[in-house]
Amino acid sequence: MDDDRGLVDALRAGDPSAAVALIEQYQGVVFGLCVRMLGHRQDAEDVVQETFVRALRSVHAFDCERPLRPWLLGIAANRCRTALGRRARRPAPMEPPDDQADHRPGLSDPDDLAGELSRAMERLRPDYRLVFSLYHEQGLPYEEIARIMDRPIGTVKTWLHRARAALAEDLTRRGVIC
Repeated sequence: MDDDRGLVDALRAGDPSAAVALIEQYQGVVFGLCVRMLGHRQDAEDVVQETFVRALRSVHAFDCERPLRPWLLGIAANRCRTALGRRARRPAPMEPPDDQADHRPGLSDPDDLAGELSRAMERLRPDYRLVFSLYHEQGLPYEEIARIMDRPIGTVKTWLHRARAALAEDLTRRGVIC
């Protein structure tokens, strides 16, 4: 937390090396969340840039009593939701359905549980995917997730439970054996 406070103080003072330090320290975490939410590398890169631009513009309003990482993830989550909303208004490209696990040799490893889980996560409702990612991948507690998503803790717990159930059902339906 002291490192976060020093970094925020340097950002507020206009130190250009502090902006570089902020991006270097948190770009991996923010990018990981954005890729998980958007499912597309280029879209995620755009949202990561938007996230850091917004963070740098609003660092003066940041509450130094809070950790920096959840604040940045909250900005990223909001930017992802906006990007998903824009994407929903665009016509979707025609792609074949991905309902069945692909067991053809050379295309994918049927024992690749991580790949199957990733494909199942892409089919989750965006709010469920975000809660799942913040909890299981980013390791944030319910309270921080609730603050990021501006939802009650009970809603976060419910969405996390539903996300787990939907993932289990999807993997079972597709014949993925855990």
